[in-house]
Amino acid sequence: MGNLLRTEKKLAVLAALVEGCSVRSTERLTGVHRDTICRLLARIGEGCSRLVGERMVDLDCKRLELDELWSFVGKKQRTVTEADDGAIVGDQWVYIAIDAETKLIPSYLIGKREARNTNLFVADLASRLRNRVQISTDGLRQYVEAVEQAFGGAVDYAQIVKSYEAEPAGEGRYSPPSVSATAKTPISGAPIAELVSTSYVERNNLNIRMGVRRFTRLTNAFSKKLENHAAAVALYVAHHNFVRRHMTTRVTPAMAAGVEARMWSMGELLEASEARAA
Repeated sequence: MGNLLRTEKKLAVLAALVEGCSVRSTERLTGVHRDTICRLLARIGEGCSRLVGERMVDLDCKRLELDELWSFVGKKQRTVTEADDGAIVGDQWVYIAIDAETKLIPSYLIGKREARNTNLFVADLASRLRNRVQISTDGLRQYVEAVEQAFGGAVDYAQIVKSYEAEPAGEGRYSPPSVSATAKTPISGAPIAELVSTSYVERNNLNIRMGVRRFTRLTNAFSKKLENHAAAVALYVAHHNFVRRHMTTRVTPAMAAGVEARMWSMGELLEASEARAA
């Protein structure tokens, strides 16, 4: 069982996972069986989820960027059949918010990209803030109603839609396309136009793809179970907020946001998450 591992082994496993190693490569690096790794991940991920939910409250964020990161569990959506449980296999989206100033991730949600989940995500985000905030999102129409329901008129909200240059298929077809134009549309309040952006949250999406192996494109490292998928995201978010120092602020996001007074070690994150796991 994952909870019977020695602490140093648990730390070695978690350190490998947050640096983008797959479960099998972590097994080779640490000598811990992959089944034990998955059980440890599920347990620590549960504790990390509760830790983030507990500590990300009464936040003084000023400028938030929201986005959705695509992934899949079990199989890609095009191969899902009627015999499958569509709620737990196929496309799974990570709704995520990031504070553009402190780089804190105050809220996230995993699920299908549908109005119900968009509303839940934005409502949870709103419940964690204590002041008026400026919000930027992409052009997903579901955000308009979700922000209105969660914030009413007490928000400065705008959407930014990027247009990309068409590139012919060829040797460079896997390179990201170039942005040809952006359109910023105020939705409510008085958003400051020059601060309307989703660049930070999109960069964080890249960090997730690099730091959580199951999100890496064009590989066979994908989540087989939704439970492990959610645990991996929870571990990433907790590590991002409390342990990883950001190069711009030179402190962890939790420190920059006034949530925590000092940088945590991986051992402290392990201890805090185990204390909160069932």
